[in-house]
Amino acid sequence: MKNIPELFGSMVFNDPVMKQRLPKDIYRAFIKTMQQGKHLELDIANVVASAMKEWAVEKGATHFTHWFQPMTGTTAEKHDSFISPTNDGKVIMEFSGKELVRGEPDASSFPSGGLRATFEARGYTVWDTTSYAFIKNGTLCIPTAFCSYSGEALDKKTPLLRSMEAVDKQALRILKLFGNTTAQRVITTVGPEQEYFLIDKEAFLKRPDLIYTGRTLFGARPPKGQELEDHYFGCIKPRVSDFMKELDEELWKLGVYAKTKHNEVAPAQHELAPVFSTTNIATDHNQITMELMKTIANKHGFACLLHEKPFAGVNGSGKHNNWSISTDTGLNLLEPGDTPQDNAQFLLFLVALIKAIDEYQDLMRLSAASAANDHRLGANEAPPAIISMFIGDELKEILDAIEGGTAYKGKEKHDMEIGVMVLPNFPKDSTDRNRTSPFAFTGNKFEFRMLGSTFSIAGPNIVLNTITAEALCQFADILEKSGDFNTDLAALVKKTYSEHKRIIFNGNNYSEEWVAEAQKRGLSNLKTTVDALPKFIEKKSIDLFTKHHVFTESEVNSRYEIMMESYCKTLHIEALTMVDMVKGAIIPSCMDYQRELIDLLRQKKAYGGVSFDCSLEEHFLNSITKLSACLLKKLTALESAVLESSQEREILAQAAFYRDNIFTAMSELRLIVDELETLVARKHWPIPTYAEMLYSVI
Repeated sequence: MKNIPELFGSMVFNDPVMKQRLPKDIYRAFIKTMQQGKHLELDIANVVASAMKEWAVEKGATHFTHWFQPMTGTTAEKHDSFISPTNDGKVIMEFSGKELVRGEPDASSFPSGGLRATFEARGYTVWDTTSYAFIKNGTLCIPTAFCSYSGEALDKKTPLLRSMEAVDKQALRILKLFGNTTAQRVITTVGPEQEYFLIDKEAFLKRPDLIYTGRTLFGARPPKGQELEDHYFGCIKPRVSDFMKELDEELWKLGVYAKTKHNEVAPAQHELAPVFSTTNIATDHNQITMELMKTIANKHGFACLLHEKPFAGVNGSGKHNNWSISTDTGLNLLEPGDTPQDNAQFLLFLVALIKAIDEYQDLMRLSAASAANDHRLGANEAPPAIISMFIGDELKEILDAIEGGTAYKGKEKHDMEIGVMVLPNFPKDSTDRNRTSPFAFTGNKFEFRMLGSTFSIAGPNIVLNTITAEALCQFADILEKSGDFNTDLAALVKKTYSEHKRIIFNGNNYSEEWVAEAQKRGLSNLKTTVDALPKFIEKKSIDLFTKHHVFTESEVNSRYEIMMESYCKTLHIEALTMVDMVKGAIIPSCMDYQRELIDLLRQKKAYGGVSFDCSLEEHFLNSITKLSACLLKKLTALESAVLESSQEREILAQAAFYRDNIFTAMSELRLIVDELETLVARKHWPIPTYAEMLYSVI
């Protein structure tokens, strides 16, 4: 392996490469375009495209693609080769500025939520110049936005970029009030921690439910799950270590700041965490990370499971979204400093976040809503569906003092005393971390912990950026009219905290007491995706997004339709997979075992007049026979529910039917199958068990 600094970014057309390969005037013009978000002129694009092509060909690339993120939650790409025919029947390698800047994929075959009719096929991909091109599998990938013929956003990147511009605009207004004239841009940054499972591919291929749905629809709990808590941060097994090593190297080549890797809580579960990046680049990098996890796992004989809850009874997988906001001069606006009580700018941005999360808690909740994540939220592995904020004791005491008009004396700093002389002393942190909070302050950033592991981080960050922009906008409107800035600033911080402090909770979010307390405070508890998504299309939400030009009203409605349809389709596929597995595998295995028991009983009773005790065989035969009858009943109920679902035409009613009827029927069918698994002989059971999958990697 090359040394890491040499390896890092070696497959990325990044700033050092551009500086080396572009003429100085073109380089300066292009960097100005990137930094100021201006239109890229075609003559500049042509020079950049030529240099990019030469570099890519030297790296072994033969094709290029506009790499974009449609509303499927995954990525999409259409590959074109660099070849262009010549008059003598040969080819040359060409790549124009027009091809670099704009592509034209079929827009009708991607989810649009009614924005595009099937016959309206034209759509455009447009180069996002703020995200570097990279080479993957011999193809030059150009990160792009995706829009319809009439300009509607059909992807996740376009509204994300709009939301970043909204934060930039409003935050700069605030900074100017504090006399900051050096900052030209304000940027949100994200570091998304990615959890995942690795199991043997051989076991994966024997589980149709994992293949079709990403999660196990059946499976009795193994004798050992995560009870001993011995997997968390445990020694990484050699096969897994080899996978992680290759994953790191491939990510580093693509400029992804892969930093931390370790075993997670559940058996066969792991995590990768990067260093933070600008939000849109972090979004690109996380999509690349998930894709590489799957392809590299396959090379090592693994299947990588990114579903939020692939196994019942053990922790599922999330994606912690570490969000902050900084200037282009390197100032973190959420850095409290040594004396946060005296840091007025920090306190203003802090209460802006408190106000934003409280006023738009429903949007934060729905940004993490999906059929898969419904299995995870509220369990003792992920935050509950109730949105709240953790800010730590010190910051809460500071804000309480401001509200009460009393002086905050500050806390004396102490060294940590462990009681062992040979261990070095180190400063004790002013507050603990709260791992149960959905939205927790962790030093100089907030960690949004509700996201599911398969999520694109674009959606939650669109919401977070936009609601932050709105709070800052309201603050700027007030303070720009101020006659006495310091007095009005102090009053604004006090008033905002007093009106929105109900959202702050520093305790145990898993407790039943918190559920009751949250209800008393008037906080929302949107338990399922079907409860949460209608909040997206309420007037309050539409007014917010249209005010800051993040979504048009039609774009909001389209995303609501897509998310509701995705929920229904997910449960529909799971139900059909269940039916198929029961009919094609579970019932035949039960019949085979019953036949074996009946044959054994017949042989015992016919054996030379000798009387044998047949109670064991009769017990198992009776138990399996009764459960098999119940299995048929529950199977029939699920099939009937699936047929009935097609009668619902309105999308919300259909989603509610899937939640209340089909999901319930699936759960009842699973109970029977999981009980049968404990009774049917292992040689007859047709699918790998939890124990075989979770402990398959040795």
